[in-house]
Amino acid sequence: MGKSKKFETEAIRTQLERSQYLEHSSPMYLTSSFVFEDAEDMRASFAEEKERNIYSRYSNPNSSEFIDKVCKMEGAEDGFAFASGMAAVFSTFAALLSSGDHILSARSVFGSTHSLFTNFFPKWNITHSFFKIDELETIDKMVTPQTKVIYAESPTNPGVDILDLEALGRIAKKHNLILIIDNCFASPYLQQPIKFGADLVIHSGTKLMDGQGRVLAGITVGSKELVDKIYRFSRITGPALSPFNAWVLSKSLETLAIRVDRHCENAMKLAEYLEQHDKITWVKYPFLKSHPKYEIAKRQMKAGGCVVAFEVKGGLEAGRKFFDSIKLLSLSANLGDSRSIVTHPASTTHSKLSAEERQSVGITDGSVRISVGLEHIEDIIGDIEQALS
Repeated sequence: MGKSKKFETEAIRTQLERSQYLEHSSPMYLTSSFVFEDAEDMRASFAEEKERNIYSRYSNPNSSEFIDKVCKMEGAEDGFAFASGMAAVFSTFAALLSSGDHILSARSVFGSTHSLFTNFFPKWNITHSFFKIDELETIDKMVTPQTKVIYAESPTNPGVDILDLEALGRIAKKHNLILIIDNCFASPYLQQPIKFGADLVIHSGTKLMDGQGRVLAGITVGSKELVDKIYRFSRITGPALSPFNAWVLSKSLETLAIRVDRHCENAMKLAEYLEQHDKITWVKYPFLKSHPKYEIAKRQMKAGGCVVAFEVKGGLEAGRKFFDSIKLLSLSANLGDSRSIVTHPASTTHSKLSAEERQSVGITDGSVRISVGLEHIEDIIGDIEQALS
């Protein structure tokens, strides 16, 4: 086959070389370490004169297969797989930044990432500034000589706001900054930020990549030069993904496209239903024409993703009543699962933010985030309808 293979084919057919047993599906390599042929082989391996597995904290065949798949999906040169999404976020920044460096981040980021910037990095004299997601033109004036990174999520968590990745790519290139994009809500199937100028892309593999709420995982992919720095930091500090979880995720990626297609189909129908409901104040979904960044979403995403955000009329009390009335859907803090999940960001994922900080990114007391699953859409809507009534 001369031409490059399609996304779905790469997800299924990218795998390890078969062993002498000629297995059809890649086996699990549940080993902490690997043996050497002789003293010279061991010396050369540790001297990095040859590429081979030494210790599963550094690399493992299952992790390598998972990384290879994601790199092909994202159009990246290399990657490293982590024990969780937040391990990927922390390790990526820690590997690339030094004391005195400055991060420019979108104001709308995951609660734990916000805490990392505001509570922990200042201890190491790493500072940050937040820019508003709908005012990217202000970023130029916020860049300082100490600025090293521009960071953003798109779509954002939990408000499913959209940032113009191409505009961010231009700004990063103009100032010679590293652009890091959290692509977790979209998955590589719906969006590839590297095409728009991102240097690194981060995922929580726990979400859509696994898709069934089984394992924790994270991954960072991008340029070989930057990933090498992340790899060298991570092989010492030890946040590596376990071989078992890597095997699960590699198998999960085989069905990513077909699962995400159904997620998006269900989410679109739910968003359209909620938009007409008299007990809903507002609805946000990237592929609704009412979304303020609809045109940008259509330009950089294949479909709108699995997350719908909305507000129940009546504030906190009405929101609590709604959550307590849910019967079928799960009350949980995860997303991207085959099971639909309802989350109250103000009291869960973003509870560590102050009321003012939540308000600044559009998280109200009545805000609801639904990760729309793979159940029949009539059952999903039916449960939400009875909870609202």
